[in-house]
Amino acid sequence: MKQNSSKQIIIPVLGVALLLIAVVGISYAAFNYSRAGTTINTITTGSIIMNYSESENGITIVNALPTSDSTGMTLNGEDYTFDFHISATVKSGTTLNYIITAVKDEGSTIDDDKVKVYLTSADDTIVEKAATKISELGTTSSDASGAPDGQYKLKEGTITKTETTNYRLRMWLASDSGITAPGPGEMPKTYRLSVNVYGHADVQ
Repeated sequence: MKQNSSKQIIIPVLGVALLLIAVVGISYAAFNYSRAGTTINTITTGSIIMNYSESENGITIVNALPTSDSTGMTLNGEDYTFDFHISATVKSGTTLNYIITAVKDEGSTIDDDKVKVYLTSADDTIVEKAATKISELGTTSSDASGAPDGQYKLKEGTITKTETTNYRLRMWLASDSGITAPGPGEMPKTYRLSVNVYGHADVQ
């Protein structure tokens, strides 16, 4: 009888524990879902505004393998693309020159000549920057838009106050990069770009 009594006690305890785990798991999943895509981040530089819903203004590669351009240019999803849109704070009718730039994170462990970027309109209908290795991008120098020197150039254009322009950035390891998966004990192979937009107008 003692043995049966112990089992009866253990079973309800296990049931309560499993119920608590289930409730916590559901609550955590619901919290993550409710947060996803709900926060709009804003960066204002000069007379230009960049908005994005991701947690950071950029895109990161971690332990990826080389990819062909045909595959890289069709990557989709939060982990593979960075979507953002820009608008201007100038007076109506004023045209603003702007530039979209990228800055390599100092902690990146992959060389610039092994990574490619591809910038399009957010709906993928317009190619703004063809698939290009980071090392082959031009850099800013005393830029009239107010961008600091030495940042990679992704796109230059014009915009008025009534416009909002949407962009999508993709990034992947070049097919000829020669990079392989990290072995046991090796540090992660990473590359991160932060995206910025600069624009300045004399008339506000």
